[in-house]
Amino acid sequence: MSIQPDSWIKKMCKEHNMIEPFLDHQVAEGKISYGLSSMGYDVRISDEYRIFTNVNNSLVDPKNFSDDNFIEKKGPHCVIPPNSFVLAKTVEYFRIPKDVLCICVGKSTYARTGIICNVTPIENEFEGNIVIELSNTTPNPAKIYSNEGIAQFLFFKSETQPETTYKSKNGKYQGQTTIQVAKIKK
Repeated sequence: MSIQPDSWIKKMCKEHNMIEPFLDHQVAEGKISYGLSSMGYDVRISDEYRIFTNVNNSLVDPKNFSDDNFIEKKGPHCVIPPNSFVLAKTVEYFRIPKDVLCICVGKSTYARTGIICNVTPIENEFEGNIVIELSNTTPNPAKIYSNEGIAQFLFFKSETQPETTYKSKNGKYQGQTTIQVAKIKK
């Protein structure tokens, strides 16, 4: 399994719509960078957010998640309360190939301000917008900028085709275009 360079990412986007919308260069002037980089793709965060709140004193239970745990916000930025957490989604829609695993890493601009970006691995043949989890580890409010870079995605291509894919096992988030929270299939 090896990491794929910009030339492979560009080819997969132009020929197979792997990332939409796709930018074949980096945008950085006055913004937190996004677009194609040498060994990955820097994604943008959309303008939709679900901010964790304890106003309703709801239990966080991944098997029985309550919408009372969130406040929804839409706008040019999001302020994450101190020591809190927000869910958001990428602007980009992904179609991951059958022999590729995608890993997300946070951008240094946010990491240096105490914002931790977490995305679980994006499995082979996943399709949809990616939900990104952002944690503010500081005792201060933290600002996130909509439609700017939030994380870098790295693409690892296997030398052999896997037997199982996210699509073949009917993954619970397949085709997502909204910010979905934890859910357990019954």
